[in-house]
Amino acid sequence: MGIRSLTRTEAEHRAALVTVERYDIDIDLTALPDGPEVRCVSTVTFSCSEPGAETFVDCAAEVRAATLNGSPLTPSGDGRIPLPGLAAHNVLRVESVQADTATGAGVHKATDPADGEVYVWTSFEPDEARFVWACFDQPDLKAPHAFTVTAPAAWTVLSNSGDPRIEEQGAARRWSFPDTPPLSVYNTVVNAGPFHGIRREADGHDLGIYARRSLAEVLERDADDILTLTRQGLAFYAEAFAMPFPQRKYDQVFMPEFGGAMENYGCVTWSDAFLRRAEPTPAERELLAVVLLHEMAHMWFGNIVTMRWWDDLWLNEAFAEFACHWSAEGATRYTDVWASHLLGGKVRAYLSDQGPVSHPIHQPIHDVAQAASIFDNITYPKGASVLLQLMTYVGEDRFRTGMAAYFARHAWGTTTLQDLIDALAEASGRDLSGWRKAWLETAGTDRFTLERDGDTVTLLADGSPRPQVLAVGAYDRVGDALERTALVRVEVTEARTPVTGIPATSDLLLVNDDDLTFATTRPDPTARDTLFRSAGLLPTAISRGVAAATVWDMLTAGEATAAEAGRGLTAVLAAETSDAVIEPYLTLVTNIAELWAPPAERPALTEAVAAVCRRLAADPGRRQVALRGLARTATGAEDLAWLREQAGDDVDLRWRALVREAELGGDVTAESAALLERDTDPDAWIRALTVRAALPDPAAKAEVWQRLAVDREVPVAAVSAVAAAFWRPGQDTWLAPYAERYLAVIPDLQQGGMIPAMTYTSHLFPPYAVDAVYIERVRQAARDASPVVRNTLLERSDAVRRMLRARAANA
Repeated sequence: MGIRSLTRTEAEHRAALVTVERYDIDIDLTALPDGPEVRCVSTVTFSCSEPGAETFVDCAAEVRAATLNGSPLTPSGDGRIPLPGLAAHNVLRVESVQADTATGAGVHKATDPADGEVYVWTSFEPDEARFVWACFDQPDLKAPHAFTVTAPAAWTVLSNSGDPRIEEQGAARRWSFPDTPPLSVYNTVVNAGPFHGIRREADGHDLGIYARRSLAEVLERDADDILTLTRQGLAFYAEAFAMPFPQRKYDQVFMPEFGGAMENYGCVTWSDAFLRRAEPTPAERELLAVVLLHEMAHMWFGNIVTMRWWDDLWLNEAFAEFACHWSAEGATRYTDVWASHLLGGKVRAYLSDQGPVSHPIHQPIHDVAQAASIFDNITYPKGASVLLQLMTYVGEDRFRTGMAAYFARHAWGTTTLQDLIDALAEASGRDLSGWRKAWLETAGTDRFTLERDGDTVTLLADGSPRPQVLAVGAYDRVGDALERTALVRVEVTEARTPVTGIPATSDLLLVNDDDLTFATTRPDPTARDTLFRSAGLLPTAISRGVAAATVWDMLTAGEATAAEAGRGLTAVLAAETSDAVIEPYLTLVTNIAELWAPPAERPALTEAVAAVCRRLAADPGRRQVALRGLARTATGAEDLAWLREQAGDDVDLRWRALVREAELGGDVTAESAALLERDTDPDAWIRALTVRAALPDPAAKAEVWQRLAVDREVPVAAVSAVAAAFWRPGQDTWLAPYAERYLAVIPDLQQGGMIPAMTYTSHLFPPYAVDAVYIERVRQAARDASPVVRNTLLERSDAVRRMLRARAANA
C-alpha cells in the first residue's frame, strides 16, 4: 500500500476536530555514525472537540509501538495511524525508526568524503516530517515543540530554539531544547554533526553560522559577509513589519547534500554549496544575500504567520521572494537585485506563464502532493513581481502600514489570502477585490506595446489587462548612449491607455521601464531594430534588463531569431556596468548559442561571446567572471591555451577549462587525475566527474549516467552542473541512447522528496538528440507521474519544444 497524501477535506475535518497542545519529540541519533537509523519517540498532547470521534496521525516511518491514552494502536500501512475513540484530552505516543536516511524523505545522513565525518539534517516542507516521527502534518495545526536529541558526544545539535540543556551520557550527549513558539511541524528542524561554528552578538541577537569541519576555512572567509547581511536583514524586517524577530538566537547551518535552503524557525538550513570553494563572484555574493534574506523573511511569512492550507503557498514563497529583493535593495550593498531578478527568475516565469503549466498564483489545492508541484516559477518569481506591482499600486508607505497590521493581527496563527488583502485594503483605502481576482486568481501574462500617431502615444494591451501601474520611458541617442528624456507612470484599466507627457518622436520608447509590473512587452514597429541594436546603450541596469527581457521573450515566442537575439544580448553584455548582472547575461547569451541557435550559427555566436569575455578579462574587477565565461565558450586550441595561461594556479578555473577541453574532444584524463590529487575541496570528485561527463565518449557517458541518474551518487546541489556537462551540443551520436533512458527513469524521479524530484526531472531532461515526436512521448509519460514530476516534465518539454523550433528557424 502506498503512502497517502493528505487532502484538503481531510485537513479541514481534522483541524475542526483536533487542537494540538504540544509536541515532545525524543530523537536518538547515536546509531548514525555506523548505521542508517534515526529513532524517535513522538508524544503528542491534544484535545478533541467531539469526544468519541476518530481521526488519524501521520507517520510514514516504521512504527515500533504506538499508544493512544495508554491503549495500543495499529498503523494502517499507508503512512497513517488510525486514532479511534478520542477523548476530550489525549496523549499519543509513537516510537518510530527511519532507516532510509540515504535516499528517503525528511531526514538525510551525509558522510564527508574529506574526513569520513557524519552529518544529519532534517527538512520537512511540505509534509515530510511524517517520514521521521508521528505528527499531524498540516500547516494549520500549530503547536509548541520540545526537542530532546541524543547524539554522539563529539557532535553539536542545533534546533529551532536556543540555549539547550546538555547532559553527558558516556559516549553520547543529550540535548534538551526549550519549547518553540507555536509552529507548524514543517517549520521544525534538527541539524547535527561535528560542526565548525561561529557565533556573534548583533543588535540584541545571538547569531550563529555552522558548516562541516572540512569547510571551516571557507566559513571563516565568508563569516563577516554572512553575519553582516543577517544583521541588516533582521533590522530591515523589524522596521518594515513593525515586529522584531522575537527570539535571540538565529542560526544558519550549511549542510552537505542539501538542496537549496529551508526557512526553519530560528535555524535555517542551507546547502553548503553556497560556501563557494573558490572566491565568490559578484553574482554569487548577491545570490547568497538574496537567499539569506528570502529565508529570513519566512520567519514572518510562514513561521510567525502561517498559511492555513497550501493554496496560499504564495503567502509564504512569493512574499519571501519579494521581500528579499526589497530588503536587499533597501538595506544592503546589493542595489541592482531587481535587475538580477528580472534576468534570472522573471524571464523564466514569463516562459512558464505562457506554457502548459501556467496556473493562477492562488488556486485550489486538492492535496499536499499537488502542493509540491507549485514550488515553481509562478509562485516564486512571478509572485514576487506581482507583489512589487501591488506595492507600486498602493504605495510603499501604505503597503508597510498594511503589513504591520497583518502581523500584529495574526501573529502565531494561520491566515488566508483574504486576511492579507483586507489588511492592505484598509491601509491603502483602495478596494483590492478586482486586483485580487485579476492578479492572483487568473493565470497568464499581459502584453503591452505602444502606438505612435503624430504627437500622441497610446499604450496598447493585448486583450483585457489587469489593473496596474507601470512606467514608460523615452530615450534619445546622445553620442554613444541613449539618455532618458522622460518617464511617465500610467495606471492601466483599459485596453488603450493614453500616455501623456512622453515625446512621441523619441528614438526609443521603453514600456515597463523600471520593471514595476509583470507583463511582457513589444517595441512599436518603428523601434524594433533600435531595441535589438541599442539595448546596451540604455543608461541603467534595470532599463537594459527590461530591453533584454523583451528580446529574450521574442526569441522564446518565435518572433526573433537566435542570431539577432544573441547579437543583441551579447552587445548588452559587453556594455553592462553592474558587476552582479554580468553573469546573468553570460548565461543568457551562452544558452542562446548552445540551446537555441541552429547548429550552423552556433560557432559564430559562441565565438562572439568568447571575444567579449576576452575583452572583459582585461578589467581586473571582471577578470574572474570573464574567464569563467570563456571556459564555457572557448572555441578551440588558441582560446584554451590563453585560458590556461590566465588560470595559473586557480584550481576552480582549471576545472572549468578542463570541462570545455573535454567537450571539444581533448585528452584530459591525466590532467584531471592530477588536478583531483592536488585539489583540497572535499567535493573535488564531483569536478572530475563533470569533466568526464563532457567527453564525447560512449564509455564516459555510460559511467556518468549510471552514477548521476541511476545510483544518484551526486549531491542534489551538484546535479545541474554534472548534467549540463553531460548534455552537450554536437554530441547527439553519444547522447541519443540517454534520451530513451530518461523516459525509462521517469517513474523513479519522485524518489527522495520534492527537491530531488524537481532537480532530477529538470536537469536530466535531454535538450539534444530529441525531436517533436520525443517531446510528445514525454508529455504522454507525464500523465502517470506524480504531480511535481508531471509539472516539471511539462514545463521542461515546452521549453525544449521552443528550442527545437528556434533551431529549425534558419536551418
